[in-house]
Amino acid sequence: MNPTNIGAIFRSAAALNMDAVLLTSGCCDPLYRRAIRVSMGTVFQIPWTYLGKRADEWPRQGMKLLRDMGFRTAAMALNEDAISIREPQLAAEERLAIVLGTEGEGLAEGTVADCDYTVRIPMSNGVDSLNVAAAGAVAFWQLGGT
Repeated sequence: MNPTNIGAIFRSAAALNMDAVLLTSGCCDPLYRRAIRVSMGTVFQIPWTYLGKRADEWPRQGMKLLRDMGFRTAAMALNEDAISIREPQLAAEERLAIVLGTEGEGLAEGTVADCDYTVRIPMSNGVDSLNVAAAGAVAFWQLGGT
């Protein structure tokens, strides 16, 4: 929802060889000036689109579309039952969509439940979470096969 985070996510997605960025209708416009600036123009380099035009199309219809295209989904969430991002089965997936939530609130419970995996980034020194853009970069690096 934050143009700075969207720009940073695009920049990391481009740098770490992601195929595309898929947005929900609740996401801020990646063509917003601040998002473009933070992305260093990568919003014009990496393919992107919205998964549906209306808020009620996510997650049900969006998840169905991803599955119909052969994707497995990985929700990045701080749930206690989440698997480590280091799990080899994640990297072995041929087509994996990494699902990120909003800063602060994260993903809705229904979205997490609809995903094939719930994934957590192991952290140290009492740190419990990362900024969504930083978490995205870690996930893109670990799971993107670069």
